[in-house]
Amino acid sequence: MASEELAQKLQRRLQLEASGAAEEGEAEVAKGAAEEEAAEERSCLTASAGAELSAKLCRRHDINEGAAQPRRAAVFNPYTEFKEFSRRQIKDMERMFRLYDSGRDGYIDLMELKLMMEKLGAPQTHLGLKNMIKEVDEDFDGKLSFREFLLIFHKAAAGELEEDSGLLTLAKLSEIDVSIEGVKGAKNFFEAKAQALSSASKFEAEIKAEQDERKREEEERKHRRAAFRELKSAFTQ
Repeated sequence: MASEELAQKLQRRLQLEASGAAEEGEAEVAKGAAEEEAAEERSCLTASAGAELSAKLCRRHDINEGAAQPRRAAVFNPYTEFKEFSRRQIKDMERMFRLYDSGRDGYIDLMELKLMMEKLGAPQTHLGLKNMIKEVDEDFDGKLSFREFLLIFHKAAAGELEEDSGLLTLAKLSEIDVSIEGVKGAKNFFEAKAQALSSASKFEAEIKAEQDERKREEEERKHRRAAFRELKSAFTQ
């Protein structure tokens, strides 16, 4: 009896140990699967970060080699950066830009440029339009910001555009005569730069003229109000 009871206990112990080993094995398998999944996720994230870093390094290399231009800040002051043009001219350019920026997103894209050239009476092919954008597209986004739009007139005024350039056609057909008014008939880029130095005083003069005009209008309003009060007082006496 004692031996049978002992045998049963041993068998029971073996069953418990076997069951525990199975559960431990399952736990190890689950742990291994979780670790493998985490490793795969880390690998994906590393690959993504590596690709992004690689793209940034490639762009930095292109900029250093002169194959790409660094991106400029979205906000700029056209009056100080494009001093060769008067305030009135820049405002005219801005009105034209807004007129054809039908999407109201601050850019003229390919289709908007297509419509613009058609309205100006100089329609372009799809490839011609892409080449026009490419000539001044500093950030390579395939569309024209207002600064890049101003560059068209800057390059036209400085004689930096080819005769068969679509951008030169755009500048000539616009209502802004940059070849005469923009740089006072400058024959080349360096002459335009020299004349731009004197534009600062012109800019200040225009600001002062606007301020004087506002003061004059305010003075006229004061005189009219005083005359009206005088007339009203005469009738009430």
